[in-house]
Amino acid sequence: MSSAPMPEEIARDAKWLAQALDPSAGNVRLIAMDRESYRAASFLDDRMLQQPVDAQVMSWTGIREAITDELRSDARWIFHIGHVGSTLLSRLLGEFDGVLAIREPRLLRDIALAPPAVREAYIGSVPRLMSRTLADEELACVKATSWVSEVAPELVPPGERALFMFAKPRNYIATILAGENSMKEQRMLAATRAQRLARRVSTLGAAHSDAELAAIAWACEMTSLENAADVMADRKIAWLDFDQMLADVPEALRLTASHFGFRMDEPQLQALARGPLMSRYSKALEYDYSPSLRRELIEESERLHGGDIESALAMLRSAAEKSALLARAVARSEG
Repeated sequence: MSSAPMPEEIARDAKWLAQALDPSAGNVRLIAMDRESYRAASFLDDRMLQQPVDAQVMSWTGIREAITDELRSDARWIFHIGHVGSTLLSRLLGEFDGVLAIREPRLLRDIALAPPAVREAYIGSVPRLMSRTLADEELACVKATSWVSEVAPELVPPGERALFMFAKPRNYIATILAGENSMKEQRMLAATRAQRLARRVSTLGAAHSDAELAAIAWACEMTSLENAADVMADRKIAWLDFDQMLADVPEALRLTASHFGFRMDEPQLQALARGPLMSRYSKALEYDYSPSLRRELIEESERLHGGDIESALAMLRSAAEKSALLARAVARSEG
């Protein structure tokens, strides 16, 4: 294990990932990283601690003082509703020359979950902290956990760029119902999502089925993005439908790279669209997963749960008649 770095060293580049924050203690956990560590990690949350890491705990104060105004804050950001291919897209973009892909550092979740008065003491330094790279000519591309979109306006400075990823509610609901782990996650997050959604939409009642619970999850995360887009009018935002991405992966990569200002190499782009990342489960590359398998799982879910899915969609449409924000989310997914 190396000795603790100086705050100025942390501010200079991404060799030390600011992985987690304890707002009550005012401490940040740092983990030593190299290019392959960033490339390999599906998530930079506490799951990375299952392997040996070089970790240090330091006071936030010194780091905040070292993160000065002249440092870059030009990270590109991916916000999403969950289960919409954001990890896959991040992996693909991370193969581009000049891109450092950073996937779901726990620190962003710690910031988002902190009470607003506590969060205010920390979040101002985060855009610069997340914009650090391993080389001057690189750009950081940060993929946040889904509920971090609640604080997206505080993470993306004016004039900077973000991508919002989503899926049509029918496919989203079917995808959730097709996965045992997805269902467990949905039930675990149901209470907090209900609280978050209630701040924006009051026209959705309680769920009476797992399909309706998935519809409420979709409504919560989509209205979070729609609300962020309203606040972020002075940022450059693009929207990406996951199913449209899978229908033409080269074009989706081309448009995303252009939006983010990444250097494009057309042969590499075509190779990525046909390469092994497209046939592996992006959250765990040891497992097979592909667009065709996803379609099969959605079709099977429709056969097994078709009635419940239709009822859940009807619930969404009814609620959207009384909520302009939800109506806009539904209309975007149908466009």
